[in-house]
Amino acid sequence: MTQVPVRVRSPVFVQLQQDDHAAVRAELASGLQAGAAFIHPKYLYDALGSRLFEAITELPEYYPTRTEATIFARHAAGMAALIPPGLTLVDLGAGNCEKAARLFDVLRPARYVAVDISVAFLRGALQSLQRQHPWLEMVGVGLDFSTDLTLPPQAGDGQRLVFYPGSSIGNFTPAEALVFLRQARQAAQGGGLLMGVDLVKPVAVLEPAYDDALGVTAAFNRNLLLHINRLLGSDFEVAQWRHRARFNAQEARIEMHLEAVQDVTVRWPGAQRHFGEGERIHTENSCKYTPPQFEALLRAAGFSRIEQWRDDQDWFAVFLARD
Repeated sequence: MTQVPVRVRSPVFVQLQQDDHAAVRAELASGLQAGAAFIHPKYLYDALGSRLFEAITELPEYYPTRTEATIFARHAAGMAALIPPGLTLVDLGAGNCEKAARLFDVLRPARYVAVDISVAFLRGALQSLQRQHPWLEMVGVGLDFSTDLTLPPQAGDGQRLVFYPGSSIGNFTPAEALVFLRQARQAAQGGGLLMGVDLVKPVAVLEPAYDDALGVTAAFNRNLLLHINRLLGSDFEVAQWRHRARFNAQEARIEMHLEAVQDVTVRWPGAQRHFGEGERIHTENSCKYTPPQFEALLRAAGFSRIEQWRDDQDWFAVFLARD
């Protein structure tokens, strides 16, 4: 008997995010020279920062990853019953692609589009996934979707399920989140949005999740300074800065800062800034929502059919939003 050879797929890779070193330097310098200095949280994720964040997700204090995983384990079949098979699954901030891959068998997508800021970061994960799932068309897209969620033609036509797990929506202010959710709705092309949302909870639970006893989150935050030195040519010294994380109850968000432990002047080509002892650089927000607040945000973005699943402690929610 003649055997028919099995077609072996290969992932397609599209790099939309092109390095513009001058623009990056200008953005960083502008943030450092602002009245209240800040750096965009996307710069936390260089190669070492990404590995440190993966370590953070294993810490006992960091509840979001394991709590979200519990929700998916319990309710994935119920979610899948509301999502037609054969959609394109668009995974935003895909990283190692593990969260989306756990849903392949239950969601049965026809195509998987992994989106992260760098295709190089996705390459190994997608090539490994393709060997495990040879039936599934896979596309890797290098894109900074924090400013523009416009997918390339390789992402395919038809309805899409936009997947945004891990509570990263909290890095946006509510106004920014609304803009993002409207873009996600447009990118879904009549499909839907499946996303994780961290909920308001006691400060005694929130703050340790962002300031753990081992100091991994502190290392993650302080590593940002080394990344900025490489990108901007600045002379930050890590030992001169400490990690700070606190819950801002008025804004319902965790704020991460780097605080100068002494008077320090930071220099980079063409400019400098003096920081007094105790002065801070704002590096990340993580906004928290009540379920009604986030549902209202989804409706303002244009979604009309909204489902949600929560853990037993009401610490975290997964939302499915459709037109």
